[in-house]
Amino acid sequence: MKQNVTMKDIADYLGVSKVTVSKALNDKEGVSDKLKAKIIEEAKKQGYHMNLNAKSLRSNCSYNIGVIIPEQFTNTGEYYRGTDEISYYMNIYQILSNKLYEKNFSAILHILSTKDEENNIIPRLYSDKKVDGFIVLGQVRRAYVQLLETLDIPTVYMDFYDDYLSMDSVNSDNFLGCHMATNYLIEKGHRDIAFVGNVFYTSSIQDRFLGFYKSLLENRIMLAEDYIVCDRDDKGRYIRMVYPSKMPTAFVCNCDQVAYELVNQLKCDGFRVPEDISVVGFDNSRYSNICNPNITTVEENTENMTKETINVLFKKIANPNYHVGKILVKGELIVKNSVLEYKEKDEK
Repeated sequence: MKQNVTMKDIADYLGVSKVTVSKALNDKEGVSDKLKAKIIEEAKKQGYHMNLNAKSLRSNCSYNIGVIIPEQFTNTGEYYRGTDEISYYMNIYQILSNKLYEKNFSAILHILSTKDEENNIIPRLYSDKKVDGFIVLGQVRRAYVQLLETLDIPTVYMDFYDDYLSMDSVNSDNFLGCHMATNYLIEKGHRDIAFVGNVFYTSSIQDRFLGFYKSLLENRIMLAEDYIVCDRDDKGRYIRMVYPSKMPTAFVCNCDQVAYELVNQLKCDGFRVPEDISVVGFDNSRYSNICNPNITTVEENTENMTKETINVLFKKIANPNYHVGKILVKGELIVKNSVLEYKEKDEK
């Protein structure tokens, strides 16, 4: 591989002008999306690297984006939501990093410790002026969001929002996703349906519960008080799920890992899934596939979520007054093997 690959090298190889290559690599107008992708791919193959240091001196930009993940959503803290969530956020970070690289930016990961979050300590990435913006993955305390919003740095939140705050966020449409999943169970004849999740833990779980509840209301199904089954404590530690006094015919779980744990718990307690009880999850993570049976679930469109997040952030960088509010990205119901049509058993 040639060292010090230039734009001219890429232009000569592809048979286009150096100006066209420059526009593509700097994400400027005047180049079709198809050609732009081809140029970027060839630049990667040839090992081309922009001189970002010189460029940043000219434009007063670092060409770095800080990606903040609260410690509770990683495996570095005392408490965390679980393997599913760790995998989810690190996967999102990887997608963000790749998409930023295509725009000649670098992603810098910052794990926000619980102590720093509680004491409102801002990452040094800000004070050292090492980044041009922040992307916050996962839920942080309201007071910490309020602090970030006072800073003169563009910030976008992903997989978290707070309607009481003026913030720009990109989220999966958790409400609609669980609404679809619950409707699917009702279409299969289920009427005794329970929700599994700590509805006080995150805004995502709350929205999934509300989507579930709206589906019940629309179908004139009353929700029993003990049909809200807690899956974790307020620190995020998973706990054994306690069944309702009257066993439902189906469970809607707030994520696939919880659905996986529930299926295994049901089996240990003598229930068959889905012959006796149907189960649905959320995320379409690896847990939905390693479970026996595979779990019917809702798949989030992480590709569009990350794309929207970066687009909003870049618009905020270009225009400090830009504000978009909450953006919702629709997911898709993925039907697998954990749901059967409910047929009322004959009582003798």
